[in-house]
Amino acid sequence: MPKGRTVALPSTPSLPRWLRAELRSDHAGETGAVWLYLGLKQCSRDRAVIEFAESHLETERAHLNLFEQWLDTADKSLLIPLWRLAGWALGAIAALGGPNMVYVTVSAVETFVVAHYGDQIKALERSRLYPEVAELLKRFNADENLHQAEAEERVVLQENAAMHVWRALITTGSALAVKAARRI
Repeated sequence: MPKGRTVALPSTPSLPRWLRAELRSDHAGETGAVWLYLGLKQCSRDRAVIEFAESHLETERAHLNLFEQWLDTADKSLLIPLWRLAGWALGAIAALGGPNMVYVTVSAVETFVVAHYGDQIKALERSRLYPEVAELLKRFNADENLHQAEAEERVVLQENAAMHVWRALITTGSALAVKAARRI
């Protein structure tokens, strides 16, 4: 369980359908994140990248473990093997592209995740429903924001057209994954 957790989370069957779908996408995303960092670790030869991946992997595993324990089986994506493969492949491709590509990749992924969690938090706050879920997502979002900032600080090369396309592919792929995970 994440540090600071003092309030019990509601059982997922008691949640509205839209929130269950959002949490399904979060579980899928945290699964992909764990596997992204595993791909980075397994395919990079750069010590700094490996250490970066290891430190982020610990946080993502903690997030995933909470979702694993909290969500009912019916509220987890049926596409988990795909999210593992996609995460690992993204990490492997980034690692093969070198440290700058790794940091651009993580920055792009985390930028998407921060916005995704942010939208969920806003929806919960607007509805004044489930403040304990909003607080959990805020803690996770703070972690993701730190990951994004750390990655962005490590980007050393000016981004060119290829990197802009790479970021766009990651953002589009992430958005499509969220749509699929909400349903399946």
